[in-house]
Amino acid sequence: MEWRLGVTAVAADLDARTITLSDEEIVSYDGLVIATGVSSRRLSAPGPTRGRTVLRALEHSSAVRAALQPGKRLVSLGAGFIGCEVAATARKLGCEVDIVAIDPAPMFIPLGQEVGSEIQRRHEATGIRFHLGHTIVETTGDDRVEGVVLEDGTRLEADILLETIGSIPNTQWLDGNDLDLANGVLCDPYLRAGGRPGVVVVGDVARFANPLFNAPPLRIEHWQTAIDTAGFAARTLLSDLGVTDEEPPPVSIMPWFWSDQGEVRLTSYGMLGLGNRTEILEGELNGDCAVAYYRDDEAVGVALIGMKQKAARYKRWLSDARKAVLANA
Repeated sequence: MEWRLGVTAVAADLDARTITLSDEEIVSYDGLVIATGVSSRRLSAPGPTRGRTVLRALEHSSAVRAALQPGKRLVSLGAGFIGCEVAATARKLGCEVDIVAIDPAPMFIPLGQEVGSEIQRRHEATGIRFHLGHTIVETTGDDRVEGVVLEDGTRLEADILLETIGSIPNTQWLDGNDLDLANGVLCDPYLRAGGRPGVVVVGDVARFANPLFNAPPLRIEHWQTAIDTAGFAARTLLSDLGVTDEEPPPVSIMPWFWSDQGEVRLTSYGMLGLGNRTEILEGELNGDCAVAYYRDDEAVGVALIGMKQKAARYKRWLSDARKAVLANA
């Protein structure tokens, strides 16, 4: 194995099986694994930029931790998992915290209104302020951020502005190869890029159908998905290169994640965003509970607020439910 550190891929010719690196070196390959991940989406607004940050790399984490001192003022743009996790930590450290998001509830896309609103209630009980249905149109200050202005004219003071407004797949280097790069790299059922033998895609940049949930091609951003897709992609690549005679299986995974939202452990299995209704399976929404997500009458996910000790049980419940759906299809 040879490492090429400090350089990036800037272009590819998949027909010629070559990659052009940022130092202009051209590298040939027999098999290619596309694992270029995503970059943080940034706020486009006038005003000072010092004091604005994302949370994508170790240096970002170190800088944010150093900035979160008692009495400091954090504004988080975005109410997803990362934005709310950092907000909860900042509040524990004695910071003043405001969360600004265009969504109607925290983590609205994966969790929906009901569960998202309950997570919001718990964060508000610690003193976090939410400004939902809004966005930032300007940062204020002289040489660094001292505040932000929302589109309705509201002004919020800020020592640090954390931008957690989604991601952009790193696919520019693949332009010109007749691939569908509309949102990541569209894969065939075996994680080949556009069905090309010898070229596979893994992790956040992969857009693939998930037959376990009858799901259309989607990207799933989580480190566990990177691990799961790597196993399937490796078997496909070994087969394509003639290293093994075994036929690779089509990708089919059970997505899951966990998130510490302050004192609350949130665990999810399945593809909650496919659901169109929810049902509480156990407990109460304002306490520890298990919430099922259904697409009509099919279970497509389960979210646990607390109940860490029952996580494996509900994962099995969802797995059995999906197997029953597929068996009757």
